[in-house]
Amino acid sequence: MVGSVMALIERGGGIEGFVYFMQKKQGLVTSQRSALLIPFLIGIVIFIESSITSLIAGAVGKPLCDREGVSRAKLAFVCDSTAAPISSLILLNGWGALLLGLITSQIDKGLIEGDGVAILFEAVVYNFYAMSAVVVTFFTLWFGIDIGAMRDTKGVVEGKFMERLEEGASLYLMLLPILFMLFALFTFLYITGEGNILKGSGSSSLFYTMLTTLLFIALYYKKASVMSFQLFFRVAFGGAKKLFPIAMILLLAFAIGRVTSEMGTGAYLASFANENLHVYLLAGTIFLLSSLISFSTGTSWGTFSIMIPIAVPMAVGMDANVALAIGAVMSGGVFGDHCSPISDTTIISSMAAECEVVEHVKTQLPYALISGVMAFILFFLFSLGSS
Repeated sequence: MVGSVMALIERGGGIEGFVYFMQKKQGLVTSQRSALLIPFLIGIVIFIESSITSLIAGAVGKPLCDREGVSRAKLAFVCDSTAAPISSLILLNGWGALLLGLITSQIDKGLIEGDGVAILFEAVVYNFYAMSAVVVTFFTLWFGIDIGAMRDTKGVVEGKFMERLEEGASLYLMLLPILFMLFALFTFLYITGEGNILKGSGSSSLFYTMLTTLLFIALYYKKASVMSFQLFFRVAFGGAKKLFPIAMILLLAFAIGRVTSEMGTGAYLASFANENLHVYLLAGTIFLLSSLISFSTGTSWGTFSIMIPIAVPMAVGMDANVALAIGAVMSGGVFGDHCSPISDTTIISSMAAECEVVEHVKTQLPYALISGVMAFILFFLFSLGSS
């Protein structure tokens, strides 16, 4: 359905209208830097659901990046780097609800004391990987830094696309479906959460959001005389068919993640951290273990569920900073969600930018590793300071 929505907006002229507005009328996009900063800012503003963040940033960024000769791999990098990292920093979403529940369970067991919300917001301050990833991404865009495989990527400049731009192209053919998509997402999060947006089901809400968005586009484009129902179904089917292989990759990725979880991969890896571990290395070790688990399973939420019940008792037993330990779990979980080849966010970011998954992982990994090294150093330094 995501493929259908993207194909319909493009065929309906919404992308042409948006590019015309941004470049011809407003002059906001005049370079590769500005073409990438637009989806980067969108990724920061839309923090309610990481998948929606990637999808909207990709839809908006593609025509701008194509016009300025920016590679799709770099756009996918931006979409991915502002999805999980931002969602884990601004916790007014399902991420916050999950983490709060896990922390509260540790309070209920008597392992730690205090208010769960206060502990959560204290831990967010130590989410060093997410912070590093956002900072690294910004400087990469601002200074045009290409590392490793990213240097070999090339932009797809569609010259004929720009030649077809006319003043009559409507921005609203793209803007209204996206605004409706956001409205529908909040609505279904409210419904599935039984009145609490933070407790809503992200996957179910996204499914119903895309379904109703397709219905909205069909009626809106018909009324605006943009396309008939017959053309609508033909374009929608073509868009869905185009992204069907990506859907299969995502399905198999979920299967692999579930298998590794059922096998107890996380608990097994965590068992290597013995009781004699020095307190100075605790947060860094928790971060590395969480990163390894999330990368191998492709799930940040699963990593949180595995590692917080392990990290908190370790921190309490060693009289270490509990919030720092929880922050290390958060950072490690985001690392895998950010760059694992079987992470749903990685695959959806590739889909949103229309970039091969393997190319996206290969080009993004050096930046993720740089962010990871920065985070590990910070965990070590803060462990020294809190001991």
